[in-house]
Amino acid sequence: MSTPVDAEQAWRDLQRIRVPQERVYDEVERSASGGPGATYATAASMWVFLVVTGLELPKWAIWPALAGYLLVLGALARTQHRRSRVRLHRSRCDWRMFASFVSGAVVTGGTVVLSGRLVEPLEPITGALIQATVSASVFVLFVGPVTRWSMSSLRGRGRRPAGEGAGR
Repeated sequence: MSTPVDAEQAWRDLQRIRVPQERVYDEVERSASGGPGATYATAASMWVFLVVTGLELPKWAIWPALAGYLLVLGALARTQHRRSRVRLHRSRCDWRMFASFVSGAVVTGGTVVLSGRLVEPLEPITGALIQATVSASVFVLFVGPVTRWSMSSLRGRGRRPAGEGAGR
């Protein structure tokens, strides 16, 4: 048995369903980024950690500095997680998010190591300030575009390409 379908009514129904779905995607994208505050706070804590460790501290002082840095990063992550208003049933992490995390670690870690080698001949405080500033700047400049790239796949999920499922 087939029932007659009014194409105009079907289109209106589809639009009524699709608009709230787009709003949900917009909210997820907006809350997933964490805003620039999270990026700047992370960069600032990284800058302070690199300056402190670049001051040629005794070996025993490195571990408390690392523990403090990790505690600050954990507190930032916890704060950002609690601010997220959208809770999805399933995680929407995909290969792009994993790739952005790994590439961010490689770029930031590589910058820290390379800038550390380049400033070795300088005095400790000058070298530490240059290394920390360059590394934190690279981190901030890298996070924005990579986050937009990794989140751009979120909106396309669950959609059918044009022409599919049209009932032909």
